[in-house]
Amino acid sequence: MTTLKAGDKAPDFSIPNQDGKEISLSDFAGKKLVLFFYPKASTPGCTAEACNLRDNVDRFRASGYEILGASADSQKRQLNFKNKHELSYDLLSDEDHTLLNAYGVWGPKKFMGKEYDGIHRTTFVINEEGIIEDVISKVKTKDHTAQILVD
Repeated sequence: MTTLKAGDKAPDFSIPNQDGKEISLSDFAGKKLVLFFYPKASTPGCTAEACNLRDNVDRFRASGYEILGASADSQKRQLNFKNKHELSYDLLSDEDHTLLNAYGVWGPKKFMGKEYDGIHRTTFVINEEGIIEDVISKVKTKDHTAQILVD
């Protein structure tokens, strides 16, 4: 779905997190960033993915990575999701789809024979200079860490 690929400059953003605080790509200058987009907070696949990343957050940080999750959910829903699952990273609330469109992860989907617009589960690995190193579009929700961190 997304046209972004490894080597492209990551689109800049300034989006509120679950607490209403604006988070920008520039906040991560000099750090590596895992930016993962998920369809809906508190659904089974999204919960599995978010918890898999949470359970490995120390490994990510030891490798110099920060983690950000993003969806079109409200700040309140993001806050509830973060608190319920004790997620140790911010969740971005992109209700107007600014970030989703910038990264090309919003678009037509099919589920059980129905077509609708939604978020394509996609992860972007961004280096210290804001360049995309990897785009993961076939996300394994229960073992997503293994797709990002190579031992």
